[in-house]
Amino acid sequence: MITQDRISTFINSFDTGNTPFLNELEKYALETNVPIIRPQMQSFLKLLLAIKQPKQILEVGTAIGFSALLMSEYGPENCRITTIEKYEKRIPLAKENFKKAGKEEQIVLLEGDAVEILKELDGFYDFIFMDAAKGQYIHFLPDILKLMPIGGLLISDNVLQDGDVLESRYAVTRRDRTIHSRMREYLYALKHNEQLRTDILPIGDGVTVSVKLK
Repeated sequence: MITQDRISTFINSFDTGNTPFLNELEKYALETNVPIIRPQMQSFLKLLLAIKQPKQILEVGTAIGFSALLMSEYGPENCRITTIEKYEKRIPLAKENFKKAGKEEQIVLLEGDAVEILKELDGFYDFIFMDAAKGQYIHFLPDILKLMPIGGLLISDNVLQDGDVLESRYAVTRRDRTIHSRMREYLYALKHNEQLRTDILPIGDGVTVSVKLK
């Protein structure tokens, strides 16, 4: 957690929770070490969905489908969700979870590398949630921008990497240095892109919220 543990515990004590199915899926994810969005991020995502009321949602990084299902549950009833996942072992489980929740008509899962899939997508998505390989965010960005209408939101999760992104490149382990430098590059790109207005928030493991202005 980026925020202090006591503050996080206090904030989380007010949380109203999710649906029983989402609670069950979250428990499974925690037991099997599948990464899903943290409780504070879940709450923040619900708030953004309530404010934006998106019609078309794009998610990069499905895992077992938790965040897609959360967005389908707490977004507008008529919203459509397109989610991208390339990890073959998790795709069948995500599809099964969509079916169990009765959301297979609302959520479309595209299988493959997001770098390639994003280039093939057309139309606009007024709400885009990035929660995939952190070192790839900077590579996704050009195609993501093309898919955003004016006023569209881009939410990127885990941008502070448990605080590692704050450290010097040489203070992180050698195997994490590429991700470290790419995430710093991504944050700089978001904050300095004239098309966007971006804020970086210490929620969960760090999140950026970007609005497309032009």
